[in-house]
Amino acid sequence: MINLSEIFLSVQGESTYQGLPCIFIRFTGCNLRCSYCDTVYSYEEGTKTSIEQIIKTIEQYRPVNLVEITGGEPLLQESIYPLFEALHSYGNNILIETNGSQNLQNVPNYVVKIVDVKCPGSGEEQSFLIENLLHINPQDELKFVLSDYTDYQFAKNFIAKHTINTTKIHFSPVYGRLKPDQLAEWIVRDRLNVRLHIQLHKIVWSPDKRGV
Repeated sequence: MINLSEIFLSVQGESTYQGLPCIFIRFTGCNLRCSYCDTVYSYEEGTKTSIEQIIKTIEQYRPVNLVEITGGEPLLQESIYPLFEALHSYGNNILIETNGSQNLQNVPNYVVKIVDVKCPGSGEEQSFLIENLLHINPQDELKFVLSDYTDYQFAKNFIAKHTINTTKIHFSPVYGRLKPDQLAEWIVRDRLNVRLHIQLHKIVWSPDKRGV
């Protein structure tokens, strides 16, 4: 059984899959408490749900077959691994959004990992497992959510210091804290090979709207 917060169909608001119709499976529970978290309800709110029930629910959204598992922090629940297998067996393209604090070693290669590296503005900058960089493949993506210039410098120094096996690196401004044009100016000034990333769903809908 999986402690599940919600399942819904929307468009992908983040990552290189941005704009595509996507089925979201949101797990309950998180080990971090980021200062800018926009899914606080997923910390506790949830229902025990079987994998069979999840598969049945997402079948109503066909022909969409892009599925993102998110949270909370989905890798806290061991039942995610049989869910990976079930989703894969039904021909889904699977993404997982994870906060970088949990070991990625056992995530199958057919799952695209979208991995956060928490910056100081989150209050959780010590949470990233540096050994997870060994489990980042070219298909995977790395994301830095930035509150201010200190966070920008942190992220810039991180990618300069470490070998990262993907070119899909996102710098995303915290909505309401850092203006996108300011972040764009810094990226261009420093000639960084990163993507300015803005949360599409917060532009299309209200920033506080659930289920999108």
